[in-house]
Amino acid sequence: MAGLQANIRKQLREFSLDISLNISMDVSGKRRSSMELANSMEKTLPMGDSRGRDGGVQPGCVGILGASGCGKSMMLKSIAGIVTPEEGRICLNGRVLYDSEAGTNLSARKRRVGYLFQDYALFPNMTVEENIAIGLKTRIYRKRMHLSEKERMEKVQEMLRLFRLEGLEKQYPGRLSGGQKQRVALARILCYEPEMLMLDEPFSALDAHLRERLRLELMEVLGRYQGMALMVTHDRDEAYQICEYLLLMERGRIIGKGRTKELFQNPGTVKAAVLTGCKNISRIIPINEHRVKAVEWNQELEVGQRVDESVTHIGIRAHDMIPADGWKEGTDSRGNNMVRTGTARVSEMPFEWYVTLENGLWWKKGKQAGEYSHEFHLPEALYVPKEAILLLRDSNIPDDGGNAR
Repeated sequence: MAGLQANIRKQLREFSLDISLNISMDVSGKRRSSMELANSMEKTLPMGDSRGRDGGVQPGCVGILGASGCGKSMMLKSIAGIVTPEEGRICLNGRVLYDSEAGTNLSARKRRVGYLFQDYALFPNMTVEENIAIGLKTRIYRKRMHLSEKERMEKVQEMLRLFRLEGLEKQYPGRLSGGQKQRVALARILCYEPEMLMLDEPFSALDAHLRERLRLELMEVLGRYQGMALMVTHDRDEAYQICEYLLLMERGRIIGKGRTKELFQNPGTVKAAVLTGCKNISRIIPINEHRVKAVEWNQELEVGQRVDESVTHIGIRAHDMIPADGWKEGTDSRGNNMVRTGTARVSEMPFEWYVTLENGLWWKKGKQAGEYSHEFHLPEALYVPKEAILLLRDSNIPDDGGNAR
């Protein structure tokens, strides 16, 4: 079966890594068949469709989003062969890389997995050209590709051109910028044509002003790459911008999965909402199928979707509230989804305002173009569109099968 199938179990210091994932591809390698990701104790469903229907889309890069120390990098290293799980099975495009029962455990070099380390792991005593060429000189690659020395050098030159490294061929890593080092490391990996590309916090070693440009460059690289790509990050902006699909991880387990934009729009659980950046979350008391009382804010709100018995909380993203100047109670056509601002705490940031309302809700208001005043106008109330309210389940409540949902 083309794709990646991995069941990984490994005891870490504070918790157990227990992951099962299935990423399937069509035989042409165009990354556009079903893509399945799940916990080992959950049903495996095509990503982005809880009904099990194959969306027939191109997965692109799969992001793994979670807090530091949750097991993200350990999962990647287990697949790449850098560390060994205690038990499980890993297959890549039909090749068994690891099988604890059969005693199979291919070395990292034989797995054909390209791993981009956080510090890029360039050889400091080799030039840019030599770093890129090193993968082509291994016995495993020579046996697989049968390239002449001339053909190998032509391939290195192609990588130098594709990654805009021309003119830096004879430079050593110590003379390169962070962005240049990343391009060299990616060129070295892709030069030997791995079946899978793994990116472990690829922007963590870069200054903030370089990250945005390099994100765009990485997206160009991934657009040309025909294999699978997994990217570990704790930055939700990176995940949203680069990854078409997303895994949310906490303490060694997958707690959310789906198409990235859909998962942000409807995270489903409290923990998933927190990982995708939702700042306002409250327990609820249902009033009817479309109306709830938010306990933490002491506020009744109308919601856009039906509230069933599984819904325990609601979430409101900080940018989804709208100023309602001139509001008077009982006269506004927008109904009761109006929240008084009261005595609020205001904090100015370079490009936006952070406002904490009297009832504890957090509002983020972006500054307009040409807005140079440092004085903030606080409206009497904010309007919360019912469609913007997230319906959430408590992740710790077991479902009918005994699994936390």
